[in-house]
Amino acid sequence: MIVEWGDNSAYLATANAILHWDFRNIGIQHFMGYPYAIAAVSMLLHIPPVLALWLIAVSSCVASVWLVARLFGTVVAGYFAFTNFFWLQLSFLGGSEPLAVALGLGALLAFRKDRIWVSALLGALAVTVRPLMIFVLVGIGLQLLWQRKVGSFLVALGTGLGIGILYILPLARYFGDPLLTVHSYTSRDYGGGGVAGPHGHLFGWPFHGIVAGTLAYPAPWSNLLLSFFWIGLVLVGVGRMFSREFREYAKAHKNEAIFCGLYLLAIFSYDYLIWARSHFLRFAIPVLPFVFLALLRFLPKDRRVFWGLCIVSSALAMISAVGVRNVLGNIP
Repeated sequence: MIVEWGDNSAYLATANAILHWDFRNIGIQHFMGYPYAIAAVSMLLHIPPVLALWLIAVSSCVASVWLVARLFGTVVAGYFAFTNFFWLQLSFLGGSEPLAVALGLGALLAFRKDRIWVSALLGALAVTVRPLMIFVLVGIGLQLLWQRKVGSFLVALGTGLGIGILYILPLARYFGDPLLTVHSYTSRDYGGGGVAGPHGHLFGWPFHGIVAGTLAYPAPWSNLLLSFFWIGLVLVGVGRMFSREFREYAKAHKNEAIFCGLYLLAIFSYDYLIWARSHFLRFAIPVLPFVFLALLRFLPKDRRVFWGLCIVSSALAMISAVGVRNVLGNIP
């Protein structure tokens, strides 16, 4: 299923183009950080790109969970690892989110250790994978300015700009548009700005895309229930972020709080109607550690809960990926 899963076919096509450095007859749509990583691993290990894609996703999943444990504790890491079955699908069938999350969390951990250059480098690389990870760099820059560490700010700024320039040069050279992967999000018809109007705005008023998209694109009740459960859970977590405990955490780690706040605002303001609600489960992945941290006081901490979550989420991920009819059709 890996080749046809999600956006993997597009990532593999781009990775093959990078391996041969031949961009003729290829349409670039997604950010190219994941394809660059696929091409690099494929070349270094002498393995097919599809295997490289899978290895990167799996190893990034493991790294992400470990980083969440280092940053927020093992209970938060357990809930992050096992509750969101879409995360399991992206991790074991392939997707860019695990790599983006691993790089972004790595940047946060490096910043805590005062390794500014490493933090900026990992954050900049995360942006080349998923664009909303730009808020990692925004948080780093604002905290450095708040602390009046001008030298460190210039190091972080230079690192981010350097990675950005290296990223856009091939796009400018071979496609004539250095911001091609940015423009691709607003040059295709995703149902943004109306029921199905092209050239819609990427972001709008908070909740508009979620509500309007739900009304415009009917979905099975099970899909609606799942989506709104996660939307509700994240909103409850946002409410808990005003608690004394979370405010103390945010005061100690301002850059992480800035990333969390801006990222949450972005996903709730996402205005492509066809995706805003249906893919909220996916869009929320990078910020879920913060949500679970805010809800930590109320989360069960019995190890048996995690065992159950692991089994249930794995089964749901498998059934959702393969299809309920295919699963039931193969039961003796």
